[in-house]
This record gives sequence, structure tokens and C-alpha cells, in this order.
Amino acid sequence: MFDGVDLELHAGETTVVIGESGMGKSVLLKHIVGLMRPDRGHVYYKRERIDDLSDSRKATIRRDFGFLFQLSALFDSFNARDNVAFPLAERTKKTKPEINRIVDEKLRMVGLTGIGNKMPAELSGGQKKRVALARAIALDPSVILYDEPTTGLDPVRADTINELILKLKREMRVTSIVVTHDMASAFKVADRIVMLHEGVFIFDGTCDEIRACADERVKRFIEGRADEDDLRSLGGNGS
Repeated sequence: MFDGVDLELHAGETTVVIGESGMGKSVLLKHIVGLMRPDRGHVYYKRERIDDLSDSRKATIRRDFGFLFQLSALFDSFNARDNVAFPLAERTKKTKPEINRIVDEKLRMVGLTGIGNKMPAELSGGQKKRVALARAIALDPSVILYDEPTTGLDPVRADTINELILKLKREMRVTSIVVTHDMASAFKVADRIVMLHEGVFIFDGTCDEIRACADERVKRFIEGRADEDDLRSLGGNGS
């Protein structure tokens, strides 16, 4: 899937990864956090190689990472509070009062004070995303990985998520990696944008630089234009 990709992520920055579906963007996140292991090459975090670590050491390093999954991945049988509390109960020795205090704090950070007793089925799509985000930051990670954070949300709810990404960067001083197809989101949150295409990065730069990029593949993606082959297959003329 990847062809010798080389990506260095900078502390405190928000790097947005764009590219067509099936190009391996979500797979890239899983390699970064250690959920997948590369066939070739290495993954480093703070100068330590992490792709070949023992399970126990890998679990320790994963505490530095928060992961917001594309479909939120909440536990349907847990209410919102218990979803946020889960990593604290599983990975720390904090007391119940300590966990409750942290859960309240994280729900407040994402603007969901007062919904803790609701079940996932009772929450809107945007609320589910925010509960999942509260869970992702429960352990105060240094790095947050966002997999399509605005997918399935209307523009207003999507912008709420964008504002939360900016807020968490500002208040928690986290490093963020955001995979998205949503260029409005990308332009709002990114310090840097990289584009993955057919196993390689074909663009790496700022928002202003990608807007000025002459590469037709990049231009077509950020403008949301179908290519000529797609149009021909639909019986169009490409004009």
C-alpha cells in the first residue's frame, strides 16, 4: 500500500493527511499508533523505535496517544460517562472519585456537561463524536489521531469538531494528526497538509502552498473535481 513513505511529524503541530479513498490514510494512523506493523521500514516516537516493541512497552507508549475513530466506536452498553471512564479504569490505578472528576472535566472540555447518563443510542452524531473525543483525551495524551472526525456530520456540527480540534491543540498543547476528505476542515485546522496518492506523498506544505499547487492531482482533489476517466465512464465529456 505504501511505497517508501517518509513522514516526520512535528510536536505541537496539526498535520492533516488528505487523499482519495483507499490510499491508506487510516492505515497510516494505525501504523503510527502501533495497531499495525509495517512490512518494511520503521516507526519512531520520541526517537524510540516503536514498531517492534513488546506488547507491554507498546501499551505504555500508547498512553501518549488519543485516537478518535471514524465512527466514534463507543460501547453501546455503556453510558457516556462510562465510555469516557473506560481507559482510566483499564489503564490507571485512579480511585473512583478521581475518575469521576476527570470524566466531568473532559466532558466539560468538549461541551457536553450534563449528558453523562445518556446511552449512545440517545446521542446525536455530533454528540457521539464529542463523547469519543472526551474518551480520547481522558489520559491527557501528547498526540491525538483523528480519523475522519467530521464524517457524517452536517456543516455546523462539523465545524464544532473543528473548533474542538483547535481548542485541544491550544489548551492541551497536543500534536494532532487529522485524516480527512473535508477540505473546509483541513483548511481550518491544519498547520501542515500532506497528500497521499498511490503509496507516496505528493504534497507537503501549508494551506497557502496547497492552494497554489500546480499538480493537477492535488488541484482536482482540493477542488472536488472528478477526473476525465471518471467522467468518461459516466458518459460525460470532461468539460
